[in-house]
Amino acid sequence: MAEPIRDAHRHLGVLPAFPFYSGPPVQPDVRAPGTVAQLIADLDADGAERAIVLPNYGVPDPDIAFSFNELCLEAAAADDRIRCGLWVSPRPQDAGRTAAALALAAESGVRALKLSFLLGGRPSDPDCRPALDQIFAAARRHGLVVHVHTSPGAASDIDEVGHLVDWYADDVPVHLVHFGGGVSGHIKLAGSRFFDWIAAGKRVYTDLSWAVGFAPRWLAGEIERRGTGHDRVLFASDEPWGDYPGELARLAAAAGDGELARLMFSGNFDELYG
Repeated sequence: MAEPIRDAHRHLGVLPAFPFYSGPPVQPDVRAPGTVAQLIADLDADGAERAIVLPNYGVPDPDIAFSFNELCLEAAAADDRIRCGLWVSPRPQDAGRTAAALALAAESGVRALKLSFLLGGRPSDPDCRPALDQIFAAARRHGLVVHVHTSPGAASDIDEVGHLVDWYADDVPVHLVHFGGGVSGHIKLAGSRFFDWIAAGKRVYTDLSWAVGFAPRWLAGEIERRGTGHDRVLFASDEPWGDYPGELARLAAAAGDGELARLMFSGNFDELYG
């Protein structure tokens, strides 16, 4: 495609094999880059001109995700095309590791704090609220985006994650990864909630990686019909868990070849992540 491509969500770091779902130990993220050089080679091969790089995660051991923060900082320092997010956690048992991560928030190249509840906790858990307040305060102080996983299951449905938009997005940009993460989330968001948040002045953004087939074209149609939201959707591959060529083709088909495509593939990234 003719548009320059910015990837607002891909991962760095190789996870150990793990016996997911009571099966044998496996490593499903087969394209996971383990070095900065490999990441840069992947960006070149994919044709991504810029990227937000986040610690890889998925194995239920927070130490592994936290351990990749330094590698992501190294990537951001190595190539001006790369900006990074730091892994943080709302769980009380991760308080020390989150504090250490937030101490790096002012480092050059940091543009986001990565938050997921797939490794435990939930937004409405009172035990998580102090850490959430701390994380969003750091994002506010340093001008960072909070990048939030939204897939359903593991206490991470949009009804839970939506609390973060309600509580914090007046003055902190919240990037809702995967557009709700499934059919229920897509329908809730495109049907009204995403646009209601925008109308209320919330700094809410999303991407369509992992979105179910109907969602990209429906969202693009709703943006056109409502005349709003065009500045809130970004292209993201979620490599190595997503598929760059597939995500590119699906969003290009939904966005067309006009101004909406320009914004989704490059303009909105430049505005949000700089």
